[in-house]
Amino acid sequence: MNKYKTTETQAEPTPQKDAPKVVKSLSSIFSGSFLSKDNVINYLPYTFFLTFLGILYIANGYYAEETVRGLYKTTSELKELRSEYITLKSDLNYQSKQSQVALATQNLGIKESVVPPSKIVVSKSEFKKISQQ
Repeated sequence: MNKYKTTETQAEPTPQKDAPKVVKSLSSIFSGSFLSKDNVINYLPYTFFLTFLGILYIANGYYAEETVRGLYKTTSELKELRSEYITLKSDLNYQSKQSQVALATQNLGIKESVVPPSKIVVSKSEFKKISQQ
């Protein structure tokens, strides 16, 4: 009934066979002998395909970053142009007021009319006389 002894008596399997395989594969990689095997030649098209996909993946990342930078630049230019438009529009509205136009034309000798405009009414008969002449 002593549980401690039963767990202690069980032997844990040690992976002694796996360690030499890892050592052999690492030594073949470092020495370059794995390249001389026929299996490597069979896997070359697949390796080239994976390399090509990796290059495409990297190029796509750079393209996406460039696109994001362009969008950010365009957005900031748009905000700047919109604020300039609003400023110019408010200046135009201010300068097109009647009082501002009168002040601007005062230097040219043009004065604001004090007499209100009157409507000219022409009858049809008078219009016919004028048009026949």
